[in-house]
Amino acid sequence: MSNIPVAVQLFSLREETEKDFAGTLRKVADFGYDGVEFAGYGGMEAPELKELLDELGLRAAASHVPLDQLEDNLDAVIDYQKTIGSNYIVCPFLTEDRRSEKEYIALTAFLDKAGKQCREAGLTLCYHNHDFELEQLSDGRSALETIFEDTAPENVKTELDIYWLTKAGEDPVEWIKRYNRRAPLVHLKDMTTDDEKFFAELGTGGVNLEGVLGMSEEADIEWWVVEQDQSRRTPLESIEMSINYLKKQK
Repeated sequence: MSNIPVAVQLFSLREETEKDFAGTLRKVADFGYDGVEFAGYGGMEAPELKELLDELGLRAAASHVPLDQLEDNLDAVIDYQKTIGSNYIVCPFLTEDRRSEKEYIALTAFLDKAGKQCREAGLTLCYHNHDFELEQLSDGRSALETIFEDTAPENVKTELDIYWLTKAGEDPVEWIKRYNRRAPLVHLKDMTTDDEKFFAELGTGGVNLEGVLGMSEEADIEWWVVEQDQSRRTPLESIEMSINYLKKQK
């Protein structure tokens, strides 16, 4: 997996950060993570958060920003990211009312425009997938293919989520190859091998982690991002298991 830094997506620790945002980041640093991918900022102003990151020796790998904030307040989003040192803004999720073919076409046009604005500000806009974007549209392409094929590569990058690709019956390695040099962020997740296909700590499930990690240099990946949406252990135990697995791969 080369020397690519590893971040944790803080959605994995949403209950912990709600109780103690700074203390949770300190535990993340203690586990050996290089950075964090934000899903909210614990109510902190950007300069205060940057100071905390510097104190803990963590970097802002990226920030998940809800689509409505990107649509309504992109200038402020960009300013916040630049202050905390985050180079990547990620559109993380679509609500059900935004998943029709008409909405996907409108989304693609918006992402291309917003991505251009981000690029001109020195930042990169990425799109993070789930499994629902693998449904086919009327032209035979999936919604995810439409998003990436109908936006300029320099304007919109990928944050491929290997759990959701696998759950949809796709090969995440092939997707990383397909968008070679356009995948700076990759969400690392594992999945249980039973019928439930539940979220699993890295190295304990059936996702082709070895193949994905082997793509590091070919795909020009800049950050591995560990995320576990739900856990049967405590979330802190889960992310510690996952970083320990990755340490053994180096």
